[in-house]
Amino acid sequence: MVEYKIPRCQIVPQSDFATSVTVDGREVLRWNFGYHFPRPFFHPVIGPSGVNLVRMGHPGAPNHDHHMGIWFAHSMVDEFNFWANGTGTHIRQRQWLDYIDGDDFAAMAVILDYYDGHNDEPIINQETIVVIRPLVGKEYLIDLHLRLKPTQNEVTLHQSNFGVLAVRVASSVSEYFGGGIITNDQGSQREANIFGKASSYMDYSGPVRRSGEGQVINGITVYDHPKNPNFPSKWHVREDGWMGPSLNRDKALALVEKQPLYLRYQLHVHDGKFDPTRAAKLRESFSQSRSWHVTKSTDKHRSWKILPGV
Repeated sequence: MVEYKIPRCQIVPQSDFATSVTVDGREVLRWNFGYHFPRPFFHPVIGPSGVNLVRMGHPGAPNHDHHMGIWFAHSMVDEFNFWANGTGTHIRQRQWLDYIDGDDFAAMAVILDYYDGHNDEPIINQETIVVIRPLVGKEYLIDLHLRLKPTQNEVTLHQSNFGVLAVRVASSVSEYFGGGIITNDQGSQREANIFGKASSYMDYSGPVRRSGEGQVINGITVYDHPKNPNFPSKWHVREDGWMGPSLNRDKALALVEKQPLYLRYQLHVHDGKFDPTRAAKLRESFSQSRSWHVTKSTDKHRSWKILPGV
C-alpha cells in the first residue's frame, strides 16, 4: 500500500459555520462566519505557546463587544456604520471559493457582502484571500488580500480612525490589563507615543501562560503594504488591548465599481519579545512579495482557484 502524503497545512471546514487552519495537525487559526454574528472574524489565533492571543470583546467595557479577535469593518461607508454592533448593518460571507492545502502554505478565498440594513442587496463585495505560512518554532504568517468593490457605481469611505482591519489582543497581552507593550516601526512604545502616528507596522506583544511552563511572551505584528492607499497608515492603538491601521484617517476614500480597492496586510504571530531587526526583514519581504488572486478553474472538481500573482 502506498502511503498518502498528508499536507502539513490544511484548511478544515468545521460545523457551526467555522473554518479551521491547522499546521501539523495543530489548529492555529479559526474563521467564524455564522449569521448570528454581525460580521465574520478570526478567533482563536493560537500563538507558538499554544495559547490564544486574541480576545472577544473588551476586558472592561461591555459596549465594545464589536471587538472580535481579528476582524474587518469600517465605521462610515456612505452614512452606514459597519464598525459598531446594533446599527442594523451586517457583513455576511456569501460563499467560499477555494481551499488549498499544502506543505508550505494553506489558503482560502471567500466572498463577503456588506449590507446596510435598509436594502436586500449588499453595497460592497469583498473578495478575501487568506494565506497562512508556517515559520520555525510554531510561528506563522497570515497574508490578507482584500478586494473591495461597490455593487453600484460608487460608495464613500468617509474619514475615520476605524477600518478596515483591527486586532483585539488577549487581556494579558494588553498594556493596561496585562504586561504587554505596543511598538511601532520607529521603536516608539506606549499608546501616548504611537496613537495616530504613521507606521509601516505595529506590534503588540505580552505574556501568556503556557500550561506547565509559567509565563512566556508571544505577540502579533501587523504590516501595512506599500501599495495600500495612504501608506504608511496612521494607527489607532489602545493600551487596553487593540490596534488597527486606519486606512483613511485623514480624508475620505471613494470606491468605484470599475476600479476596486485592493488592500494587503500581513500578520506575524511570533514567539518571544518583539524583534525590530526581524520585523524590518519581514517588512521588506512582504513589500516585495507577490499578490494573490482568484480565477475560474479548469479543473472539473474545482470551481475556483487561488493563484499567486506574477
